Amino acid sequence: MRPAYVRSHIPGAVFFDLEAVSDPTSDLPHTLPSAAQFGRDIGALGLGPDDRIVVYENGPMFSAPRAWWMLTVFGARKVQVLNGGLSAWTRAGGATGSGAVHPPPATFEARLDPEFLADLAAVQEALDSARVPVLDARGAARFRGESPEPRPGLRAGHMPGAINLPYAALVNKDGRLRDRDDLKALFDAAGLDDGAVPITTCGSGVTAAILVLALSVLGRPARLYDGSWAEWGRRTDTPVQIG
Repeated sequence: MRPAYVRSHIPGAVFFDLEAVSDPTSDLPHTLPSAAQFGRDIGALGLGPDDRIVVYENGPMFSAPRAWWMLTVFGARKVQVLNGGLSAWTRAGGATGSGAVHPPPATFEARLDPEFLADLAAVQEALDSARVPVLDARGAARFRGESPEPRPGLRAGHMPGAINLPYAALVNKDGRLRDRDDLKALFDAAGLDDGAVPITTCGSGVTAAILVLALSVLGRPARLYDGSWAEWGRRTDTPVQIG
């Protein structure tokens, strides 16, 4: 959130506006923009594809992995997430600054890498074939259809055949991503075999990126369904399971 950023941030940090750096023509939330828009928006922040970029947020891990994923999808080569965010920085004695930062613009020639992305057809094929795991990062009550969806017009429930792995299970109480052994145990318990390249999904494509980040920590690839439940749950031609 911009006001929180203006009040306190790591000195020199620029503000990544997740809503603004999204497709303005889509009726789905947070969807990827065109490569041209992304390159323009990220270049305006003074970032180039070869820069070392560290993404963080003010709070428990939630949306920073989405920014990390977007940057990676569009060709940034050295992107990391600060585990624990701003609170971890300040606990370690890091200084903070205030006010907006406006660096000189840079050139970011964005090119979308489709290997990181799954669309509706890819998810349908994965579920129909049962050969590609689909991991749903929403909470268990939403996955089972026991809690209503926060966005209007969406059915409750989940994709038949999807596996529930709530993103909150991957995050410690201090807001940090769990360590490698814990992450591996969680994915093992979800039934993810060593050779699988799963598709991750959630409500709107944000917390699904936490699963992608966790798999990346384990050295494993994954694809993210950008439309997520915001697309699947509103359609009338996609199956939904309760329970």
